[in-house]
Amino acid sequence: MNIENILAGLLAGTAAAMGLGGGTVLLIYLSLFTAIPQLTAQGINLLTFVPTAAVAVAVYAYRKQIKWKLWLFMAPLGVLGSILGSLILPYIPVFLLRKILGGILIFMGLSRLFARDTCKE
Repeated sequence: MNIENILAGLLAGTAAAMGLGGGTVLLIYLSLFTAIPQLTAQGINLLTFVPTAAVAVAVYAYRKQIKWKLWLFMAPLGVLGSILGSLILPYIPVFLLRKILGGILIFMGLSRLFARDTCKE
């Protein structure tokens, strides 16, 4: 365990708790700055996501910031998407997977950069 791994974990956890995609931070770190293959990095990311998300959900639920009716609608769709994704993943070449992930990250970044602020607090 080195200091870079510790800092990446702390940054990813902090970003995740703020709803900023901590898994994206961790996945980029593991894919680019370690010798870990991308599919293994994605597995590590998923394992890290579970306890991080559980803590964040507890905090947001305590603050009454979760719309449970929306969650009841979205959660089954997320599970279905996870199942479908895990079934097709073995058939996607790694080079294509990297391009897809990169495209998604670029799209997400640009959409957030140019999005209107719709927070109404």
